[in-house]
Amino acid sequence: MENSESLSENVNQRADGAADLAHFEEVLEYLHQTRGFDFTAYKRATLIRRVSKRMQTIGVGTFEAYLDYLQVHPDEFDGLFNTILINVTSFFRDPEVWAEVGERLIPELLEQRPDGVIRAWSAGCAGGHEPYTVAMLFAEKIGAEALKDRVKIYATDVDDEALGQARAGLYPARQMADVPPALADKYFDRHGSDYTVSRELRRAVIFGRNDLIQDAPISRLDLLLCRNTLMYFQTEAQSRILARFYFSLNPRGYLLLGRAEMLFSHAATFAAADLKRRIFRAVPKPNQRDRLLLLAQTGRETMPDKSSDKPSGLSRVREAAFESDRLPQILLDLNGVLVAVNAPARLLFGLSPHDIGRPLQDLEISYRPAELRGVITRVIQERREVVLKDVLWPQRGEMRYLEIVVSPLFDEHSMIGTRVSFRDVTEVRSLQNALQHSKHELETAYEELQSTNEELETTNEELQSTVEELETTNEELQSTNEELETMNEELQSTNEELQTMNDELRNRSTDLNSVNSFLESVFSSIHSAVVVLDRDFVVQVWNQRATDLWGLRSEEAHGSHFLGLDIGLPVADLRQPIREALSGGDNHHEVVLPATNRRGRPIQCRVSVAPLRQADNSIRGVLLLMEDVEIEDPARA
Repeated sequence: MENSESLSENVNQRADGAADLAHFEEVLEYLHQTRGFDFTAYKRATLIRRVSKRMQTIGVGTFEAYLDYLQVHPDEFDGLFNTILINVTSFFRDPEVWAEVGERLIPELLEQRPDGVIRAWSAGCAGGHEPYTVAMLFAEKIGAEALKDRVKIYATDVDDEALGQARAGLYPARQMADVPPALADKYFDRHGSDYTVSRELRRAVIFGRNDLIQDAPISRLDLLLCRNTLMYFQTEAQSRILARFYFSLNPRGYLLLGRAEMLFSHAATFAAADLKRRIFRAVPKPNQRDRLLLLAQTGRETMPDKSSDKPSGLSRVREAAFESDRLPQILLDLNGVLVAVNAPARLLFGLSPHDIGRPLQDLEISYRPAELRGVITRVIQERREVVLKDVLWPQRGEMRYLEIVVSPLFDEHSMIGTRVSFRDVTEVRSLQNALQHSKHELETAYEELQSTNEELETTNEELQSTVEELETTNEELQSTNEELETMNEELQSTNEELQTMNDELRNRSTDLNSVNSFLESVFSSIHSAVVVLDRDFVVQVWNQRATDLWGLRSEEAHGSHFLGLDIGLPVADLRQPIREALSGGDNHHEVVLPATNRRGRPIQCRVSVAPLRQADNSIRGVLLLMEDVEIEDPARA
């Protein structure tokens, strides 16, 4: 009874949590409608933590209550935006990056445009430290007086309060610690303990509000800085922003990102100039097919040219859709000839457009990472999809796992070819292993917790340590370098978030602890007596209704051979139906047997026998449902 009550409480808590998350989406929608801030492209986990932190500050317990609070207190928006939009920055942040900018990038840009104006953009400038840093480096090369005429530095952010601070150019002494003393004396005016940006430096920077998701980007740029900003957005939003950045940059322009931000999936638009320092360079503008993909990511539209001899708009859209699919794919005709390869497949397997039209058997991909020829023949013969799971594939000194799906392709009348797609499931496999390892560690921790009263305090400390290690492990496996950098910046801005993370951790531990008893609760809730046997006739499940019917407790029945149980049911008569169910014959058998229940009362027991099938349709055991049916009184008949 205690376990059932605990499980009910856990289920109710989980349902309450899901309902509260629905109210969180309502909060985001309210912010969009009333203030024009669209946070749907931001990472949900980070948003929930930041909003929860603000709720904790003002003493509100649920997202539903916080929505009501926002509606009643309009001035709360400022506090909420300041909490969500983390403005952690400094002058010359990551000194080795700025050394490279000052020593190599800026001289190169000045050399490229000896008489023209250099345009730079600091996207997500926060308090203005970054654009003023760029201005100082340019001023060191060309002089402060020539800065305004030779260089245009645009600095944007969505936080109006941060932009106001940046425009003022006023910084306390503690924020000037990273500015070299020579530059501080040259480009700042001191007023007591505060420093103000000099007039020449201030005139070179143009501040303005810009939402990277909704607003148009600044164009014709030579230098674009967006450091530690993309990591707050979801993957799809990052792709759209980077596509806009690509069209904003001049052909030889530079893009600077933060330490946790990479461009592995954007090799067609940006090339690494200095990967360690996250400096990238725009590659030459794409051909028509690649341009369709990039324009789709930026949200622009193109009208088909009816006078050209190029493929129709619909064909080009189909080609662009296939080309832009993130899943590596190849297409083959019925003779095994390669007819199409999308960009991820070309990059992953070293294929080129020249390979199109060649037989698959002549290509390395036919046998590496897996032998595909026999599988493709099987798909053509059986006309059904075949999946190869956990295919081991060494890649750059690291063992990866692929899921390869070979599918038949049909037109309106017949089969015309096959498609082979490759999905990297290494992370999923690692997460599964980590989850199993985490469950094992939790079980060990709870066993120690229940040992003795004398060791209770010590065990609690060990459990807390184990839970913290689990949180670290889960975050390392489930997040990216962007998320780690986000957490570092959040930790710099406030230590209060640690309490929120501990609350989330306790909820996860509670959920994991309730999983083992969940299945038992489900079986206990079924009205009929439920008995589950494995293929050796050994009892695996014996629910409460079975105990009420036969008087045998679950602990006594579990692990026992079913045919050896001494209950009021002639179990030997069920031997043949059970064997037939295990052999894969008829899916369902039903017999009515005379029996005696635990009270010694004769009954007619209807027993339904059904095979217990797994996801792959193999039979794992047998499910028995037992019910007491009414005995018809002959006298009444």
